[in-house]
Parts: sequence; C-alpha cells; structure tokens
Amino acid sequence: MDEDFRRAALDYHRLPRPGKLSVEPTKRMATQRDLGLAYSPGVAAACEEIAKDPDAAWDYTARGNMVAVITNGTAVLGLGAIGALASKPVMEGKAVLFKKFAGIDSIDLEVEQRDPQKFIEAVAALEPSFGAINLEDIKAPECFEIERSLRARMNIPVFHDDQHGTAIIVAAAVRNGLLLQGKKLADVKLVNTGGGAAAIACLDLLVAMGLTRENVTICDIDGVVWKGRPNTDPFKAAYAQETEARRLEEVLPGADVFLGLSAPRILKAEWLPMLAPRPLVLALANPEPEILPEAVRAVRPDAIVATGRTDYPNQVNNVLCFPFIFRGALDVGATTINEDMKVAAANAIAALARMEASEVVAAAYGGNAPTFGPDYIIPKPFDPRLILEIAPAVAKAAMDSGVARRPITDMPKYRQELERFVFRSGNLMRPIFEAARKRPARIVYAEGEDERVLRAVQTVLDDGLAEPILIGRRDVIEAKCAAMGLRMNFDESVRVLDPAADEAVFGPLAALYKAKVGRKGIPPDAAARRVGNRPTVAAALLLEAGLADGCLCGGSGDWFRHWHHAYDVIGKRAEVARVYALSALIVPNGHLFFVDTHLTVDPTAAQIVDMTLLAAEQIRAFGLTPKAALLSHSSFGASGAPSARKMRDALRLLRETSPDFEVDGEMHADAALVQAIRDRAVADSPLTDAANLLVMPTLDAANISFNLLKAAGEGLQVGPMLLGMAKPIHVLVPSVTARGIVNMTALAAAQSNGMLPGV
Repeated sequence: MDEDFRRAALDYHRLPRPGKLSVEPTKRMATQRDLGLAYSPGVAAACEEIAKDPDAAWDYTARGNMVAVITNGTAVLGLGAIGALASKPVMEGKAVLFKKFAGIDSIDLEVEQRDPQKFIEAVAALEPSFGAINLEDIKAPECFEIERSLRARMNIPVFHDDQHGTAIIVAAAVRNGLLLQGKKLADVKLVNTGGGAAAIACLDLLVAMGLTRENVTICDIDGVVWKGRPNTDPFKAAYAQETEARRLEEVLPGADVFLGLSAPRILKAEWLPMLAPRPLVLALANPEPEILPEAVRAVRPDAIVATGRTDYPNQVNNVLCFPFIFRGALDVGATTINEDMKVAAANAIAALARMEASEVVAAAYGGNAPTFGPDYIIPKPFDPRLILEIAPAVAKAAMDSGVARRPITDMPKYRQELERFVFRSGNLMRPIFEAARKRPARIVYAEGEDERVLRAVQTVLDDGLAEPILIGRRDVIEAKCAAMGLRMNFDESVRVLDPAADEAVFGPLAALYKAKVGRKGIPPDAAARRVGNRPTVAAALLLEAGLADGCLCGGSGDWFRHWHHAYDVIGKRAEVARVYALSALIVPNGHLFFVDTHLTVDPTAAQIVDMTLLAAEQIRAFGLTPKAALLSHSSFGASGAPSARKMRDALRLLRETSPDFEVDGEMHADAALVQAIRDRAVADSPLTDAANLLVMPTLDAANISFNLLKAAGEGLQVGPMLLGMAKPIHVLVPSVTARGIVNMTALAAAQSNGMLPGV
C-alpha cells in the first residue's frame, strides 16, 4: 500500500478511539431494581434455569448470538506468521463484519499458542461462552487437525473460514460458471495451484457437490502432486493422481477449470490456449492474482474469469457467506456446520446470482442491477438478499440433517424476521454510494474553507463519489489541507473557485442572479455583492448555470438564510406544490425518516399528502419500502382537535390517491413503532411491523422529535434532504459531521445522474 493509504488506515484504527468494536449492554440499568434483576439476586433465577437445562442458555444469555473469532496468528492475511497480538486488528475487523452484516455479536480472541494440541485445549475450554467458533488465519496443515479435533470435541459449530468460506463462494462460482459454459461438474477436469487449506476445502466441497475426484490435479510449490510423491501431507495426497507430469504447464491441457489459490503470475498467458474450450479461470491469489483478467480475455475471450479483487467482476469474497452461514446455524442452535449446510449455502449464493433483480435490489446496486452472465456469476457483498437466501437455506439444511437443537417451525416468518438485518447502520447509504459511483458528478461545496468539508472531500475523492468544486480562497484552502495532512490535488482532482477573484466565472453569473431576484426586493447592486460574498448564492449559481451537477451549501450560520438563497436561484420542480425537508436517522434498530423537519410550519392536509408521497419516493431510492405513520396526540379518532382532524383528512386523501401505499393514522408515536401497541388500538391497521416514515402535523413536532431522538438515542443523521427542488441542492445543518457531508455528497451525486428521485 502507498504511504498515504497506510497513514489513513492507521488513523482509522486509532481515532476517535482505538480499535473497531466495543461491548454495549442490551438491558436497561437505570434503577436499583434493574441492578437487582441484572445481577444479584435476580441473576440467580437465570443461572438455576440453565443448570437444569443447558439449552436454556439460548433464552437467558447472549450465547446464542455470540461468535468467537479465534486465531494464533500463524497465517494472517498474506502477512504470514506475525503472531497473535499483531493479528488482533484483523480479528477485530472480522468481528465487526459479523455484527454489520448479520447482527451477530462477536468477540476476537488471540491465543499465543503455536502448539496445535495446546491451542485445541485452550479453545475447547471456551465452549460454555459461545454459540459458535470462527477459526481464522491458522496455517496449514495444522489448521486441518485443529478444526477436526475441535469439531469432534465441541457441541457447537466450529468453522475455519479461510477454508470453508472460500470454498463456499468458489463452489457457487463454479456452479454458475459451468452452467453458462454448458458443462457439468461431474465431467470437468480441474487443475488447482496452491494445495493449501483453502484449496483442499474447495476441492472437498466441489467433490461433495459432484466433481469427480479423479479429474482433479493439484500443483503446489514442489510441482504436481502425484501418487507416491514423498513428504506429501495426507490432505493433498487424497487428490494425488497417477501421472508422469511434474510441472503445471504439463497438466493444463484440456482443463475446464483453473482454480488458483497460490501466488501472483503463476499462470502464463502462453499456456491459456491449452485449456479446454470455454474454460473457467478462478485466479484468487491476493492482492495480485495468478493471472490478470485482461490477460485471460486477450488470449481466451471464451473464458469466464473470477478473482479475489474488488476492481474486477466476479469477486470471490468470504463476506458473501460467513456472516449468513453463522446466522442460520445460530438461529437453529446447530451443533456443527456440516457439508449439507455448506452445500446449501453455495447453492443459495449461486441461485441468487441467477435471480431477476427487483426494484429494491436494483437500488442496492446503484440503480443498475447486474444480470446473470460471464461478468456476474456470483452476487456482490452488498446485495441485500444475501442474508434472506443463505441463512434460511443453512437453517433448513441443519434441520434436515439432524444437527438443529432449536428447529424453526415457521420458515416464512423467519425470513421476514431476517429483513431487519437487510439495511442497518451504514448499509442505509450503500445503494446511494453505488449510484453515485456510476458516474461521478461535479459537486460544488459552498463552504469550501470549512475543515469538515475538506475532510469530507478527501473521502469523496478516495471513494470515487464525485468531482469536487470548492468555493473559497485557494490559499486558505491549501493551507488548511496541508495542516490537516490531506492529499487532494488542486490542479487535477479538485477545482477551487473564489467568487471575489474569479471574475471570468462569476461575472456572467451575476447577471443571471440579478434576473432571478430582481423582483424579490433585491436591487442589482446588492445582487452583485451577494454573488461575491454569499457562498451559497455563488454555489447555487454554478449549479443553475450547468457548471456543476449538484450542490451542498450551509453547515454554518442560519439554515433558513442558506435555504432562501438556494431556493431563489434553483426553485422547485414544476409538478410539486412546494419544497419539503426529509431527515433520516440511523439508530441501532434500523432507520427512521421524519418529514417535514425544516420548512413547512403548519402544513395543510393536502400538503401532508404531498410531503408524504415525496418522502416515500426518496425512501424507495434507499432500497427500502416506505411504511408511513401519520402521527398525532390523538389515537385513531380519539380527539376532535384540528390537528387530529387534519391528519385524518390526510389519511383519507392518501388512500384515495395511492391505495397501495402502506400508511395509517392518526396515531401515537409508540403505536407507529410497535405493532403490538397498534394492534391493541385498532384491529384493521394495514401498517405492518414498525413504520419507517413518521409524518408530523407541524414543523415543531417533526424537528423536536427528530433532534430529541438523535441526541437521546445516539442516532446518526442523514439530511435534511430537500424534496421537490428543481436541481440537486441540499442545505447542511450546523451540526453536520464530515461523514454527514460525504453522505449528502453521494445523495446529490446520485440525484444528478438520474439514478435517484428528488429532482
């Protein structure tokens, strides 16, 4: 990695607090009674139940949702045997992925023990603490014996992800690749380079799925693994063939599948013609594969290629499966993860790539979902359907194979429950980021000298989200970037415009602004001065004149002043009555959207209908199905107050204009979020589960509730998002963070290239 990226990685791990995960309580401890329930004497009741029935630990402790990520640091991420302590950042990262992708609590345990038997003893003793064990970065061949022994001794899943996670994704890729190439697994010839733990696991799983063992040849650092070769470990020897070949190029003729899990540049382009027609090339060494995809396509355009890299199609990435395999295994209390469960996971992943994408999935892929074909034989890691397909398939396989202690009786309900994991935390913005990257837009930042903006712009550049334009004094911006250690290039990747100095750009825009505001009480001289000393005006004019594709302004001072300056220049969409503000809040349990949080003081029933439908349009762009609750102090007709009647009128109008839209009201806020409370109030609510769009009767109600929940619940704000503007422009609030600016950049960029609604 280059030095800039290395420094950024170190800062990421060090700031604002060291490490990548923490432990948070799940129960309230606010009173003496809470303390008595949580610890002494109340805890004794739970202990007694578990003593009577060990499986009760799944009901009374976190064990059933707790995975330990354990290593001895002998084979870390291509870094080698760097030791247990040095491996900790990797293990923390794996634990975080469990939480982010599948809601599984995970803790990393680094064991400084290279003696396999002593390591086995240490891990086996931990069984009461965890629902499953994820072994990680343990070198071969010790990893085989460690996993085998632990699986035999422990009554919970033990899964070496380096082996089996890779194997499952490879199996899915092979199944789909061969389907496209018109070949059957039982008939193909496969050549593997590497012969390590991951390779053996891949071969074992493929054989379990129908690959003929006699059609497999392994090549390792010593050449071809042939029958009788001395000093060959028994795992490789199981695939040894009767052959006179000793070098890789001698076993390639007629190979249908090349499976590389070895080292860079092992497969030479001049050898490719020896492969069978329509071959499948999986070059999975990282960071540089055995052969680059472009080299394969230059010689063998009939080949399908997969790598382990993010910058090529068909990335074989373990995160596609391991969180969801553990999710399914834990949810049925599986005693192990067996071959049936791994095959089920591989089949589910393969089937997912062949599915037709829905509107929600298209949004998750940035508005342009890929279709099954040579460049898309396995899904991408951010596909929201992964958990919905893999976890139930694994759970069912566990039940069918007899290793589930807590079988699921209602599988459709289980799938519905899994939906809560589809979009959480940062996942909310993922489809927006993907849409922005499709065609990076020119985004102008009115407050280009703000340090938050500069930090955000560095991230925007690193992530390829947009082409930034900064409004401000170049010398000031350059000095601040140097002081903060930012790496942006002002001659190539970032444009700086100073309204007070760049007359060639802003001179013509002054005339445009005078025409815009000439009949709004602003004399020509005052209008000209505003272009030079009001950054929001200057930025909005660049957008209006087509010199930028999107705009972010505000972030300091009075929000409404910035809003009025922006609106005077850009205006609203012709088909909408007015502009509204939608604010999103990312909370631990999901996402909530509030409307209107900033603009409409006391909306009419008709305006509530407009803002609700515009907000629903925006929520769909996040890949979510909008579920709206019209909130009030009144619960389903209990009050005759004007505000309650207004919300009832709005509901009637919404049902008339959008009969398929999931909405109900007027209702209390708790009823909107808790179906049980709602069901006690009415028996026929069309709203299912928790609402995600909260529509308020007044601006006061929306703004106060949003900010109160944000502060009390440690929520992350996205927005406010302006609904109904003629062009992609948003006004930042003073409390916005650098990350918030990155999020709004992605939103404006995605809107500007037509992949999201809102303009």
